[in-house]
Amino acid sequence: MTTKTHPEPAELCAQRRRHAAGSDPEKRRQILDGAWRVFVDQGFDAASMNSICKAAGVSKGTLYVYFENKEDLFVALVEDKRKAFFQGIFERLADAGTIEERLLAYASGLATQLNSEDVIRAQRIVISVVERMPKLGTRFYDAGARHFLSCLQDFLKRETEAGNLAVTDPELAAAQFVELSTTGTWRARLFGRRDEAPTEDEIAYVATEAVRVFMAAYRA
Repeated sequence: MTTKTHPEPAELCAQRRRHAAGSDPEKRRQILDGAWRVFVDQGFDAASMNSICKAAGVSKGTLYVYFENKEDLFVALVEDKRKAFFQGIFERLADAGTIEERLLAYASGLATQLNSEDVIRAQRIVISVVERMPKLGTRFYDAGARHFLSCLQDFLKRETEAGNLAVTDPELAAAQFVELSTTGTWRARLFGRRDEAPTEDEIAYVATEAVRVFMAAYRA
């Protein structure tokens, strides 16, 4: 007896084609690069999917295969930038050395990236629309700040369990350390009080003081 093969529903076929079409990493990179230029030049509100298509050199149909809407695209950009900019920073907490040395490496790397032009631009874009689009602000925070804070929290928990630190509230302590590491630099950059990123010497000095103050409070 021959078993009759039923054709797949049209919707399922379309979903599979969509998945296959949206899995080309080079095409996705092409869209992200074009979108970043548009967002930086025009801001979130003024940027249109049409202008992004033009900058990326893709059709609107192709764009929507990869990203549902402009917010989805922008959050994907944030996640992509986070991977690029913060790659290697978290590993510094796991490197060999004293706690002070690892925290110093983390603080210096974090301050350098948070003060970089691209990160500042992305944050300014979100600030400009967050009152009208709080969901975008939440997604931006979860993709960036929450991620590197959670990595630092895990480090503080491990060192406390090992008896090297005395941190009772890792979430608060992680936030405090980030603030200490960017004192006088990040907010001044974000709000245009200073146009240039801090020098390596300034970052090193602030990072050193951040570690000194932090360890004075939380050394076991």
